[in-house]
Amino acid sequence: MKFSIAKSLSLLMPAAFILTFATSYTPKPAHFETGTKEKPAAVKRYLYVATPGVRNYLGYGGHGIQVFDMDNNHRFLKFIPTAGLNKDGKPSNVKGIAVSLATNCIYITTLEAMQCIDITTEKLLWEKPYEGGADRLSMSPDGKLIYLPSLEKEFWTVVDAKTGNIIKKIVTNSGAHNTIYGPSGNHVYLGGLKSTYMNVANTKTHTVDKQVGPFAADIRPFTINATESLVYVNVNGLLGFEVGDLNSGKKLHRVEVQGFNIGEVKRHGCPAHGIGLTPDEKELWLCDGANNRVHVFDNTVMPPRQVTTIQVRDMPGWITFSLDGKYAYPSTGDVIDVKTRKIVATLEDQNYNSVQSEKMVEIQFSGNKAVRAGDQFGIGRAAKSR
Repeated sequence: MKFSIAKSLSLLMPAAFILTFATSYTPKPAHFETGTKEKPAAVKRYLYVATPGVRNYLGYGGHGIQVFDMDNNHRFLKFIPTAGLNKDGKPSNVKGIAVSLATNCIYITTLEAMQCIDITTEKLLWEKPYEGGADRLSMSPDGKLIYLPSLEKEFWTVVDAKTGNIIKKIVTNSGAHNTIYGPSGNHVYLGGLKSTYMNVANTKTHTVDKQVGPFAADIRPFTINATESLVYVNVNGLLGFEVGDLNSGKKLHRVEVQGFNIGEVKRHGCPAHGIGLTPDEKELWLCDGANNRVHVFDNTVMPPRQVTTIQVRDMPGWITFSLDGKYAYPSTGDVIDVKTRKIVATLEDQNYNSVQSEKMVEIQFSGNKAVRAGDQFGIGRAAKSR
């Protein structure tokens, strides 16, 4: 004997309930899930490497930006041709790289000019020459201002990031060179390679209101901690670094690398050219150009204590880190796992040629939108610095 569903239910349930059930029930599609939301796009991390980033050597990546997939063993992703030709029509040395999320642009300086490239379209928006040339720029935390050093001359120029227009000139007579915009946005640290003093500019007035030093010799690359209380500097003639107090303006310590001779270097004219803090500020990494090494120091003690060394494939002249602190990037193109100290990859272009550069930066994307960017300098990012 066969019974319909309605008849079967009538034997067990009141008529009113059967009517309600029959009129209110609507089968849901198989894919329907109550309360689900569209998942956000996964964040993708890419390393942007500007070349020629070692002098004008085109053999280390050509002329443009090499992009590598950080989450896929740093494999080559794409090549972006760039401008930046000198008066003879040849590619000019790249001097610095920075990113602004506010303008959605990458900025590259060469010996003569600065260029602005849209991150999304990868098109050149403008390229402008500046009086005295252009050295290693630094971007404000809000992405609206650039401090642009002239090429080892007397001054820095404050530039509007969107237009490239000049806002003000800051004269220090120190041989303008390396530049770090502090994470607070209140000060910019101006390292001149013809001075033993670090100049500190106030970003409200765009004037120098403090000096730190003197250090033992003219200042070369340097880095700072997140609270902007300490500066770590390379100086001429030293295989090591010195530490300065950004609050008192005094030099605190001199640290020399043990177990290695100074020796001759291919470039830069100083034994240690390149210094960086891991983002958590627990370690300081130092480039040794004469011995093709990167020395690691424990920065949880003061002065920092030398703990180990890592051999790289060529002369290191710069170092920076991934935002999460997992990878160290010396300019040799070696990718070093910070925790294990092992070289886990080497940067190569689409033709498997070695890529080397002292100008590289991490950019993170959600979908096609840039959502976070690193810095060419290995600056501290710890929430609480010593």
